[in-house]
Amino acid sequence: MSDHDRRDRKLAPSSAGPSTPAVAAVGNGKPLTAEQVQNDPRVKIYIRKADEALAEIGYTEHGERHVGLVSHIAYNVLRRLGHPERECELAAIAGYLHDIGNVVNRDHHAQTGAAMAMNLLTSMGMPDLEIVRVISAIGNHNENEGDPVNPVAAALILADKSDVHRTRVRNPEMIKFDIHDRVNYAVEKSFLNVDEKQRLITLELTIDPQISQVMEYFEIFMTRMLASRKAAKALGCTFGLMANGNRLT
Repeated sequence: MSDHDRRDRKLAPSSAGPSTPAVAAVGNGKPLTAEQVQNDPRVKIYIRKADEALAEIGYTEHGERHVGLVSHIAYNVLRRLGHPERECELAAIAGYLHDIGNVVNRDHHAQTGAAMAMNLLTSMGMPDLEIVRVISAIGNHNENEGDPVNPVAAALILADKSDVHRTRVRNPEMIKFDIHDRVNYAVEKSFLNVDEKQRLITLELTIDPQISQVMEYFEIFMTRMLASRKAAKALGCTFGLMANGNRLT
């Protein structure tokens, strides 16, 4: 199990964090929560069917395990850096919905997913000012065509790109033929470490060199690392990568 599964949602915010914005409420008088989004029947259908579609074309796991983990990491990134609680919650919501566009097509799934999320969140009663922050994050999470346009987007990028782990590989036999499966399968532990005092965000990996050399990680994930560096900078931090105890970036 990945170290990411240490899902602590009770981290104390720093005293120097941004001021808390006004929290808009949904129809029941309370703001929409990540838990409500996760338990919505329509959301469950879209996430499961999106993952099934990716399985058909040979992609690694993008289902409830992945989006649930990304949701928690995105929340905790902003929480550790002292952002307002509501902004952390919006990051969690964006993290859970970020891959639903794969049910339509893998190409441009970020933008498609943003449009789908707008429809879902509108039906759940989320106010427009919150919806735009969530969908802008979803629409910008893909490393090849997105940017950290706000803190929610930056946290989502970092969370999504940090989920590299052997549990994502559907068929271990494929590691002989597919470099993406091989690299993911070689990662025994992964943890996104946020040092709020040093303003340093580090992706810590334990990689089995008998399965994949560290160089293969850079070969296929360089664009992800560049996206993570940009996202960390947008949050006023520096991004680094540590593999098997050695700092590489």
